Amino acid sequence: MASSRSFGILELERDLSPDAPRPNPSPGSLRHPNTFEHPAIFETVPGAWVENVVRGDPSLELPYVKAAQRLVERGAIAISSNCGFSIRHQTAIAAAVNVPVIMSSLLLIPALLRQLPAFGKISVLTYDSAHCSEDLLGVDDATQRARIIVGGIEGGEFWHNELKRPVPPTSVASIEADVAACVERLRRTNPEIAVILLECAGFPIVAPAIRRLTRLPVYDIVSLCRATAAALG
Repeated sequence: MASSRSFGILELERDLSPDAPRPNPSPGSLRHPNTFEHPAIFETVPGAWVENVVRGDPSLELPYVKAAQRLVERGAIAISSNCGFSIRHQTAIAAAVNVPVIMSSLLLIPALLRQLPAFGKISVLTYDSAHCSEDLLGVDDATQRARIIVGGIEGGEFWHNELKRPVPPTSVASIEADVAACVERLRRTNPEIAVILLECAGFPIVAPAIRRLTRLPVYDIVSLCRATAAALG
């Protein structure tokens, strides 16, 4: 039985055999035991693989809802996910459970825009920019959308690995290199970038390095989950 004060995380399929050891989680990741004050509990969403979640498969909505409900039954005080593209199911899950639901760091975009001067821009670092479409950003006004600069790491080692079955581990150094290169590229053409938002739930492990490199605020799903947990006490 899970703790009565657990943080619930919905996970994608990884194609790991039942007896296969799970790779040790990196500090700062959703699975690391020291990431949250409350213990985290996990539910895999059946059929939710990286490729169809990123692409946006509407048939996954019910499996997401059912998995979230199982987490609440196990004692989850809030629900999040390990893929920012799961924001597509935010409304349905929030309507189906009685705890806060924060499926993606993309939920922060409207608030972050309001923190900046009118010329300030947000850089959204995503796993796949081809599928991080405007409807996921939560901003209807075209002028405000123009302040959101989206860049992805598609084609890199982490991008390729996450599409494999089973999913092999990717080194922290490799993820950091991909994210840092994307940030540098975006800042060269958009010097007004004042905030970095990491969409991918695999990126928080490199957030401290990106803060050091850019000297900019860096937000991600872990920082949003921690704020939510703190608000719940």
